[in-house]
Amino acid sequence: MTVDLIISNGTVVTPNRCFEADVAVDDGTIVGIGDRANFVEAREVVDASGQLVMPGVVDPHVHIDGYLSIDPYEEGTSAAALGGVTSCVNFAWEAWLGDLSIWEEEGTLLEAVERQKRKGADSLIDYGLHGVITREDPAVFDELDAVIEEGVTSIKMFTAYEIGLSNGFMNRVFEEVADRDVVAVLHTEDASVCNALTERLKEEGATDPAEYPRARPDYTEAMAAEDAVRMAQEAGAKYYGIHTTCAKAADVLESFQTDGSEVRGETCTHYTALDESAYEEQGTLAIQAPPLRTPDDRDAMFEHLHNGALSVVSTDHVAFKRADKEVENWWDSSFGVNGLQTSLPVFHDEAVNKRGFSYPFLVRVMCTNPARTFGLPGKGTLEPGTDADIVIFDPDEEYTITADDNASVADYTIYEGRDVTGRVKKTFLRGELIADDGEIVAEPGYGEFIDRDIPDWAPDER
Repeated sequence: MTVDLIISNGTVVTPNRCFEADVAVDDGTIVGIGDRANFVEAREVVDASGQLVMPGVVDPHVHIDGYLSIDPYEEGTSAAALGGVTSCVNFAWEAWLGDLSIWEEEGTLLEAVERQKRKGADSLIDYGLHGVITREDPAVFDELDAVIEEGVTSIKMFTAYEIGLSNGFMNRVFEEVADRDVVAVLHTEDASVCNALTERLKEEGATDPAEYPRARPDYTEAMAAEDAVRMAQEAGAKYYGIHTTCAKAADVLESFQTDGSEVRGETCTHYTALDESAYEEQGTLAIQAPPLRTPDDRDAMFEHLHNGALSVVSTDHVAFKRADKEVENWWDSSFGVNGLQTSLPVFHDEAVNKRGFSYPFLVRVMCTNPARTFGLPGKGTLEPGTDADIVIFDPDEEYTITADDNASVADYTIYEGRDVTGRVKKTFLRGELIADDGEIVAEPGYGEFIDRDIPDWAPDER
């Protein structure tokens, strides 16, 4: 008897500890961790001497091949594979009509899920979907059971932009979500305040990108989060706050948390690695919403990740071209930045190398916690019996990030010229090598749609 693969001589990183061990893989799953001498023979042996063997990164917040992103699945998920990301959760947008819409007619949430599944045929990594409610039509409630049957167990809502929902309608959504025990995912910024501040800056002629954070200040994020979390609590719904940027908003999440069974939140790599000075240095290239904040807010993101008020680090990957970003007035810039290819090395460098956090911490917030939070029990772990999604990571290799290496269609990176220590060497998905030393070696379509479970948010299971 033989197994397909043994990864030997590496340092295995789990959510709880690091230890020297070999990892055996057969038929796409992990079948053992221990001393190679105790394993059967393998058809292939990969030497991971001096390197870390970690679970594949699970990114629950990406935008690929849909509204807000020009990355087709092949390019977007190639960037992910090169960055050690083996699973992601993308968005299925309910089609709406409006100034920001890309659709010519309204559509249903179920149609959005079916559309994204068709597009995902070219994915190189495994992917799931969040359903996005974009308008106040009660007919969407009749679709929720069918959407959940399609393996979509999280519903996203916005409080901002033309797709922002009123508190009254969101309150009903929370009740419907709670009845089905799925997850409510919230983008929280107070639209009326942000819009009024933006108009004031326009009147002042404040076109410099460094002025942008004034249009969407931290308190607007915290205000909207306060309302949304309170409604979710009253309904008994699971609440997940995406792209938390600042101490004030994270403090709101913390104030409603007891044991992690109802309220959770994430931040993004760029909110831990950059601050608002990036707008002076990079101009509109660095614009996303909510904005980059202060150095103190960067510190707060780590404090809240450490204490558990925030439990996930994502990318909020959105691909644009420079031409979409570099405009005369910052308010005309496309909002969003790409990061799938660089998130793991950048966060590793910032969290582990510069701030002294542990490798198990990194695995928890980038792999294990997002998988548990969003109903992917076979992902984010190296436990025997789970999918053999594995990253071999060299913690000591130094390199300089440049957009010249982008697999994404995006032709820039907000980390251009950044020197980091730590690099993804190999990425395996279900036991198959998909990225090898900076090259994609799998065929488009190897990735599969993940029919996600309704997650069990057991107390402190983060």
